[in-house]
Amino acid sequence: MAGVAVSAGTPVAIGTRSLWLLPAAALLVAAGVLAEYLRWRHTRFRCTAERLEIEFRFAVHTRKSLSRERIRTADLTANPLHRAFGVAALTIGTGQQDTITLSPLARADAEALRTELLHRTPQDSTEDGPIRTFDPRWIRYAPVSFVAPALGLAAFGSLFKVADWFGAGGRLLGRLLGLFGDLPLAASVLLLLVLAIAAGVAGATGLFTEMWWHYRLDREPGGTLRVRRGLLTTRSTTIEERRLRGVELVEPLGARLAGAARVDAIATGLRRDDDKTESKTLLPPAPKTVAHDVVAQVLGERVETVELVPHPPAARGRRLRWAVAAALGPVLVLLVLGALLTDVPLVLGGALALVALPVAVLLALDAHRGLGHGLRGRYLVTRAGTVRRGTALLARDGVIGWTVKQSVFQRRRGLATFTATTAAGSGAYAIRDAAAGEGLVFADGAVPGVLTPFLEASAPAEASRT
Repeated sequence: MAGVAVSAGTPVAIGTRSLWLLPAAALLVAAGVLAEYLRWRHTRFRCTAERLEIEFRFAVHTRKSLSRERIRTADLTANPLHRAFGVAALTIGTGQQDTITLSPLARADAEALRTELLHRTPQDSTEDGPIRTFDPRWIRYAPVSFVAPALGLAAFGSLFKVADWFGAGGRLLGRLLGLFGDLPLAASVLLLLVLAIAAGVAGATGLFTEMWWHYRLDREPGGTLRVRRGLLTTRSTTIEERRLRGVELVEPLGARLAGAARVDAIATGLRRDDDKTESKTLLPPAPKTVAHDVVAQVLGERVETVELVPHPPAARGRRLRWAVAAALGPVLVLLVLGALLTDVPLVLGGALALVALPVAVLLALDAHRGLGHGLRGRYLVTRAGTVRRGTALLARDGVIGWTVKQSVFQRRRGLATFTATTAAGSGAYAIRDAAAGEGLVFADGAVPGVLTPFLEASAPAEASRT
């Protein structure tokens, strides 16, 4: 609380010359300490054979309970302050929005309660033990992520915002441009952009190190996968293997060019907001061979040996048209502005066209090459994407239905998109722009019985039209 108040309140107080904000920040800290003390003093919890309950009784009385049969996750988090005092926060969830957070607990008590809530058995097996541990060489993949430029631009934006509080925003820009002497304005702006990217690279490297240092993936007794990670703030996430429906091999463009990939779990019981965080990640960006080994040890299948069915040339044409249209949109806007106003937008539009069109075509061709689907044992395999390429291995018995979509343009070219729906992960995994006839046969063979009634019903209609 003090860190937030000082870091946010001091610049504002100085910039606005409102020094009364400093005692206000002190009162805020004192109020936060008092509220936390009251929460700790008047909170009780208990764990019975049927339920986990937590109760707060002070000015108001609140009670929340979870059925132990519905508990799916029990995750530990310890920030530097927690670690200094040997405590941790334990977050228990049912896989939906129902969660209970016990914070803080003694570290040993939190570990014991986590073990008890997940119904783990004490018997060991020959497969239990570490699957993968952190390799410091993986840090080299941090700068090629999309986080690096975003952090760099955010850092410069924050710098100008703070300077603006002191009324020095314009002077700061002038001084930064003055660092480059008599260079043209365009060159100075380009160098500032390079500095921003360099700052972003440093920030992305630090963020990756903090998040994934001490990473360790273990298979624990009782059939659970546990991911532990963190340098300053330690985190522990557990996924029961009986709720695992597959994995996804994720290759963002930068990581793919560097030969890296990460592995995400496709599992039931994760909260929907967890699907957008690292709580489902089994392996951070690492060499692709390492990612393949982790997939093989988790699922027992080698994803790199799967022979995927390529998609027809019509799918390539669709991607080329989308890419060219997306690249030409901004160009046309600049050309129109140039025709109406000055010649500067015309020059910018021409330069953008020279860069954007070849890049768009290359990405479209790469997207088509990345399309594919196939089968490997009990798993359905789908692959798509170029900026973010994902290869999903989805358990066939976890597919609860198929959605088949055909736009007017797809129908004219004999294409269709087949989406496997499941209760795990994102809930839907698509086979995009596959040949309609081949895709129907494949979907029916991958999950027998789901599409069979529709295929049988459509057969007489096809015969009558013939």
